[in-house]
Amino acid sequence: MPAVNEPAPNLQIAEWVQGDASNIDQQRGRVILIEVFQVNCPGCFIGGLPEAIQTYLTFKEKPLTVWGLATAFEDYHLNSLENLKKLIDTGEVVGQTMASLSELNMLSMGRLQYFMPFPVAWDQVVKREGGVREGEVQRWIKRDFPDFESMPENHRIQIESQIRNYLEKKEYDALTFDQYGLRGTPSSIIIDKEGVIRHKLFGSGLDLENLVEPLLDE
Repeated sequence: MPAVNEPAPNLQIAEWVQGDASNIDQQRGRVILIEVFQVNCPGCFIGGLPEAIQTYLTFKEKPLTVWGLATAFEDYHLNSLENLKKLIDTGEVVGQTMASLSELNMLSMGRLQYFMPFPVAWDQVVKREGGVREGEVQRWIKRDFPDFESMPENHRIQIESQIRNYLEKKEYDALTFDQYGLRGTPSSIIIDKEGVIRHKLFGSGLDLENLVEPLLDE
């Protein structure tokens, strides 16, 4: 999985649901912001996507490309291509997103009150086969537990067991999400004009505008 300050690999996209198809290698000379979300992710719609939209609007006259990337690593019956298309076409939301946004009065007649003004893609989400792959547990440990080797042995054993059990039950792989080693949604990937990853961020309220702006001037 590529780290910050390493070249960004092309996204593995199953379908562009909104906007023109493109990829990292076609955007040289432009800064790229990729907002990664799940349809059934309240935090994505409360924080992550609005922040990406605001960044897009702030710099829409600048050499900035913004993409939404819908993915799925859980709740696959809700985080689906079908529900993404409903979201894009009608603003319809589902599951916990609907419940949370309803409580916050962020829906109008059951629909999202804003739209994504940039292209939106659906990650390649493929059925897992063959159980836990060689080296897969260690890759997860490296991603999520950088201080793993300094932990007490009983903690390391517990972590390895939990990750292995999760992977044994995991139904699908989201290829771009996994390729970039993301931890959850919402996540933001910022890539500079040379195609190098400058930021991989998890969560929202991340001050995306101030992270993007200096890259536009490079």
